[in-house]
Amino acid sequence: MISFVIPVYNEEESIDELYNRIISITKKENYISEFIFIDDGSSDNSANTIKNLHLINKDVHLIAFRKNFGKAAALQAGFRNCSGDIIITMDADLQDDPQEIPNFVSKIYEGYDLVSGWKYNRLDPMEKRLPSKLFNKVTSLLSGVKLHDFNCGFKAYRKEVVKNIDVYGEMHRYIPVLAYRKGFKITEIKVNHHKREFGKSKYGFERYLRGLFDSVTVSFLSKYYDRPMYFFGRIGLGSFLIGFLICLLLTVEWFLGYTIGSRPLLILGVLLIILGIQFISIGLIGDMLVDATYSKRYDESHIKEKL
Repeated sequence: MISFVIPVYNEEESIDELYNRIISITKKENYISEFIFIDDGSSDNSANTIKNLHLINKDVHLIAFRKNFGKAAALQAGFRNCSGDIIITMDADLQDDPQEIPNFVSKIYEGYDLVSGWKYNRLDPMEKRLPSKLFNKVTSLLSGVKLHDFNCGFKAYRKEVVKNIDVYGEMHRYIPVLAYRKGFKITEIKVNHHKREFGKSKYGFERYLRGLFDSVTVSFLSKYYDRPMYFFGRIGLGSFLIGFLICLLLTVEWFLGYTIGSRPLLILGVLLIILGIQFISIGLIGDMLVDATYSKRYDESHIKEKL
């Protein structure tokens, strides 16, 4: 079974057309499918449009939010309520081409756990494309995941991927990074991208600011989630050694008869030593917290096979 998880926010004009396009593909390819539309607090008639589809096809489901919680929350709700072996996420604005669905499924059958779309010829305004390119390069550099288009919402997953990651804030852009951290196999394919036919984009400049903060969070978690001492310890050790060398040099000068009590360099040296000890202490506390809570957090999502 393929589950289509589709966040919706004021897209009443495109929902029926998107559903019909997907259905034509699933019938052609003989896919068993279910549709999970997540109405993210729409102020238009999106929810009723989905309800009408449910009357026609009982495999169409609606999850309606009381208000707009964002795309990450919508995807998380869809992931927790889907039952397909393969999950495909798409935007509801008709910019993603359903003709690409068999290509995604083929890649999953090749052995990949997550297949991300790459809007190679993106038909969006320049003010959206340029920040997106910068975002993708920075995210790829920080995370170590080599993808061209983290922003693309057109993706396919094996069930075990979506059931073992948590998406919140603006983390939907970093799902490949979260999956990569758990050891899942990731690839990407080029996909067709269409101009928006109805409505207007729901994203503004604030989106990129939130994305920047989340990129730092994901970068930290992907490298130091289970070993905080590696991060804080390096900073602390560097600070301590520099401070120690400064104080050692001043001590030698003091033995040679120089006055050091009023020198700013002494204050700097002592401050660096104190900061170094504090950072190392934070790392130790972090490691103790990891050790104390590991049994509660531990899951088997990283295990490929058990006999």
